[in-house]
Amino acid sequence: MTAFLDAVSAVLLLAGSAFCVLAAVGLLRFPDPVCRLHAAAKAQTLGVLLVLVGAAFHVPVRYAVPLVLVALFQMLTVPVTSQIVGRTAFRTGRVHRGGLVLDDLGERLRREGRSGRDGR
Repeated sequence: MTAFLDAVSAVLLLAGSAFCVLAAVGLLRFPDPVCRLHAAAKAQTLGVLLVLVGAAFHVPVRYAVPLVLVALFQMLTVPVTSQIVGRTAFRTGRVHRGGLVLDDLGERLRREGRSGRDGR
């Protein structure tokens, strides 16, 4: 049974590490902040969660509880942070708006009389 858990843990740790590396490559290669947010938010979160689950197989249950808390913290904070970074990038004009399919924030800013370039 121990060999099986070691194998499962190794696969999860390697897969999580691969997702983290892919997220880092995406941060370097993608052209604008909106695209980079996908790499940072989705791939990195999945990578961290896989690494935490893989690590949980190697520690006693009492030490696995903090790993679950870290995973929960990750799942709660990443969407909020991504939203803030995305809105800031949009309002400062860093987002390539021609690539957006639907621009709800731009419409709202125009209705409110804001340009969306300077954050006012």
